[in-house]
Amino acid sequence: ATAQAALERAARQVGFTEVAFQFEPIAAALDHERSVTGEQLVMVADIGGGTSDFSLVRVGPARAARLERKDDILANHGVHIAGTDFDRRVELAAILPEFGYGAYGPSIAGAPPREVPSGVYFDLATWHLINTVYNPARVAELRSLRPFYADTRQHDRLMTVVEERLGHELAARAEGAKIAVAEGGHTRIDLSHVERALAVELGEAQAVAALEADIERIVAAARETALRAGLGPSGIDALYFTGGSTGLRLLAQRIAAAFPAARVVRGDRFASVASGLAVFAQRWFDRPA
Repeated sequence: ATAQAALERAARQVGFTEVAFQFEPIAAALDHERSVTGEQLVMVADIGGGTSDFSLVRVGPARAARLERKDDILANHGVHIAGTDFDRRVELAAILPEFGYGAYGPSIAGAPPREVPSGVYFDLATWHLINTVYNPARVAELRSLRPFYADTRQHDRLMTVVEERLGHELAARAEGAKIAVAEGGHTRIDLSHVERALAVELGEAQAVAALEADIERIVAAARETALRAGLGPSGIDALYFTGGSTGLRLLAQRIAAAFPAARVVRGDRFASVASGLAVFAQRWFDRPA
């Protein structure tokens, strides 16, 4: 309520005289509703960069004229897992092993080799923590870890990333690889900006293994949404996908498999909510005075 009030104040301060708000899942559902010929229960799956949100919404031609649609939301649920988490998993699974993640150091005095300290790799794979790796004290600490590496080339690569501040570039390569695998099943990740000719391969099987735990939690959230409305898997008429991360084929397939009776509908991944808001705006501002 506080955030909405702040948005309304800002809109009025720049000259808007009439301001209306609509729930995001209703907006997505309105975009879908334009194409339906009868009443449906639609599961709106909105999966973007930070969260995976599910809403069960009742739509249909007989409801389209209603301005107040809050009661058509039967249930909603979500998890704080989405695109940036997938990027992190891909980076840890495919890219950072070349920089020492999961590697072991040399055996000293006959003792079993110890795993290379992993904290820096988790920070490099987590968008909002990348800059912490560039702190001078942290850089000095990382330099001192060279004896922990059996393959010192991995340490050299790590220090290149840290000293040249390439962490965000690695994260971008992970995101690009995720998208490429989703579209074509395989990709080659070019890391030559770190070391000449350095590259790694990423296939669909490896990506699926890396993302499995996150995907299972997202699918569980979708199932929970239906349960909160008192419905089983067969009670959903349509699955409406929106949000950038629904472009991941393996994710969309797993969600669809949880609701085998539902028709899969793909909205515009990036604009369906805006399109639905335009529908709402036209109805709202054309309403009788």
